[in-house]
Amino acid sequence: MKRYETYRHIRKQAQIAGLSISLFALMMLAVVGSLLGIIFSFSFYVVWTAMILNAVLYVFLVQLSKRPTLFHFKKVFPNRISNKQTNIIDYEEN
Repeated sequence: MKRYETYRHIRKQAQIAGLSISLFALMMLAVVGSLLGIIFSFSFYVVWTAMILNAVLYVFLVQLSKRPTLFHFKKVFPNRISNKQTNIIDYEEN
């Protein structure tokens, strides 16, 4: 019999199936879209393609949620903002 453990880190970040809420919603949108594609153009090629693409997307999203720094870009804003006035002489010396 399979054992399930209680997820105790709910204050850290809520997760469903190993994904955060927003990534889980993205996964569900992909699943619903692939189901619509299967319904309106039923063929085994479309079914297998949808299954493979959903599996690849799920694995990618799980890896992305495990390592959030994978797509972490440099901060746009500086650490400190100052109102200090600089003189033109300071620029000429440098």
